[in-house]
Amino acid sequence: MSGGLRLFCALSSLFVFAAAGHAGDDARASAPSGPPKAEVRPVEENLHGTKIVDKYRWLEDGKSPATQKWVEEEMSYTRAVLDPLAGRDAIHKRLTELLSIGSIGVPQTGGKYYFYTRREGMQNQPILYVREGIEGKDRVLVDANQLAADGTIALDWFEPSEHGKYVAYGTSPSGSEMSTLHIIETKTGNPLPDTIERTRAASIAWSLDNSGFYYTRYPKKGDVAEGQEMYNRHVFYHLLGTDPATDEPIFGEGRDPEDWPGISLDNDGRLLLITVSQGWTKTELFLMDLRKGTPPTRITTGKNFLYSASVYNGRLYIVTNEDAPRYRMFMAEAGDYERDDWKEIIPQGGAVLQGAAVWGGKIFAQYEQNATSQLKVFDLGGTLLRDLLLPAMGTVFGSKGKWDRDEVFYGFQSFTIPPSIYRYDLKSGATTLWAKVDAPAIDPAAYEVQQEWCHSKDGTRVPLFVVYKKGLKKDGHNPTLLTAYGGFNISVTPAFNRAAYLWLEHGGIYAVANLRGGAEFGEDWHRAGMLDKKQNVFDDMIAAAEYLISEKYTDKNHLAIQGGSNGGLLMGAMMTQRPDLFRAVVCQVPLLDMLHYQDFQIAKLWVPEYGSAESPEQFKWLYAYSPYHHVKAGTEYPAVLFMTADFDTRVDPMHAKKMAALMQAEAKNGGSRTRPILLRIETKAGHGAGKPVTKQIEEGTDVYSFLFWQVGVR
Repeated sequence: MSGGLRLFCALSSLFVFAAAGHAGDDARASAPSGPPKAEVRPVEENLHGTKIVDKYRWLEDGKSPATQKWVEEEMSYTRAVLDPLAGRDAIHKRLTELLSIGSIGVPQTGGKYYFYTRREGMQNQPILYVREGIEGKDRVLVDANQLAADGTIALDWFEPSEHGKYVAYGTSPSGSEMSTLHIIETKTGNPLPDTIERTRAASIAWSLDNSGFYYTRYPKKGDVAEGQEMYNRHVFYHLLGTDPATDEPIFGEGRDPEDWPGISLDNDGRLLLITVSQGWTKTELFLMDLRKGTPPTRITTGKNFLYSASVYNGRLYIVTNEDAPRYRMFMAEAGDYERDDWKEIIPQGGAVLQGAAVWGGKIFAQYEQNATSQLKVFDLGGTLLRDLLLPAMGTVFGSKGKWDRDEVFYGFQSFTIPPSIYRYDLKSGATTLWAKVDAPAIDPAAYEVQQEWCHSKDGTRVPLFVVYKKGLKKDGHNPTLLTAYGGFNISVTPAFNRAAYLWLEHGGIYAVANLRGGAEFGEDWHRAGMLDKKQNVFDDMIAAAEYLISEKYTDKNHLAIQGGSNGGLLMGAMMTQRPDLFRAVVCQVPLLDMLHYQDFQIAKLWVPEYGSAESPEQFKWLYAYSPYHHVKAGTEYPAVLFMTADFDTRVDPMHAKKMAALMQAEAKNGGSRTRPILLRIETKAGHGAGKPVTKQIEEGTDVYSFLFWQVGVR
């Protein structure tokens, strides 16, 4: 899968929020007696001989007055339960301090310029800065904070032209991620009139002469069948100063609407590489000779493998898992598309080759070993030149370079190291710290990080990271927050989670499990947690929870879990399969109705990962675990906080709404004031990307108040 699609589909709401405080009896007594009752309007259907009754199908229509009225009542109930909880002011204050710890992005170069994003203090959105020369002064180029008083317009992405004369960038409102492309001149900061709509997660490749760029765009309503405007991503070329409406598509016409193309140019500006992701197990590579004007030619063989590539000096450097689940690299001559002529230059090793690029005449490669990053530099023949020493067990969160420059920038972070940017000199081999995020509000040295291993139901070894304050005693009663993802070929590696320090400061344990379905151990690990093997992911999570209990870190009454998106599906499976194992669940932007998920938003893109109930065989897999269809009347479930957002264009809010209504009506504790089922819907927000800091603080205050109340932290 292309890096762009992997990043786009990665959970932007894997942020774990927790809070301090303990609710007293007065706070609990002031809560309403129970949630509003959702009207039961059964809809019956027969799927492949199985009778399915959906009592709350009507809640799928978010625009109906009945749904909106019910949502208003739910929000009133949720506020009545959460607002009286003791300690909220202290929680809010400490979260404000923690989330004021800034962020920084990996610089991109263009000519004499360096472009990067940075957020400081209470700025809601990162600012795009430009620096002239490595020692120059930073200058604000794009400040999305000036575009909306409440900080709800986000800078989604940016791409400088080859020599840095211009920068293309995308902005979107309210977390919708539906980007509008803009152009700004670097030297003057003046905007160009060129504006292009529907450039969500755009892939951009500038012509070397700065005259225009290749880009990806979605159709507008009316150009395709209703609902298809979320798909049909095509490649166009735009000449600066012309009307974007006249831009002709150069790739995508007649192809599967769910294809996801990304683009890049070679160092000569002659060869356009088009990488087409088709789900999470297959990509195709196409090469287009722009000087000859020939149509794109497919390079790959049509096999069910993943491919990515760099084109340099007329050669393709291809990273693939073809017959190598931990990936390897080939070299092929441009124009010679016979698979037998590819030459393997970097064979598969013990670690997973997560990606590689040709910069400064060298191959800069990122590996992953036991869910932690490694960096290696090779010559163009595949000979290892050096391993780069990283500061600790952690994560390289991005790297950038250029064909003709001897410098590479990469970002690094860990559970206890804030994001830092390093500059690597390809000639001398020297590494220097370029910039870092200061975190005076915390003392990372006070905490310990362990990587431990548990055994899943089928005997598979599953790793998990455990973070806690030094000196913690394993008394079997420590409040513990376990999170995981387990899907879409995405690794969950050590990250600097600002908000989690509130949990840690109050004696909590923060644990992150690396489940099957992710990328931590290569494609075999991914495929062992998708489609008909999705239950492995849930078994791995159960094993991680039981391990934390057996090792006396915690017990069932002090164990909480959190996850979002695909991780929200994981939370749904945990609460329905093992309701006895957890005290509290935070279920964010979740997938829960797995029989109809593909009918909403962009979810058809996920059918290759989950399957579709339209298929008789795949229906059996999905129905076996679909959380919405496994709520059992009269069962006592953990306390649950469902969280969704009204502008989520990835996972439709209907999942959380229907599940909350069902559990409130049928769970033993559905109307409980001490073990509640709550629904929180954020306004002017989406799946998580671009959420302003002010909203993150409010959300975190609710989550931590809920968690600390439920596990009894004072």
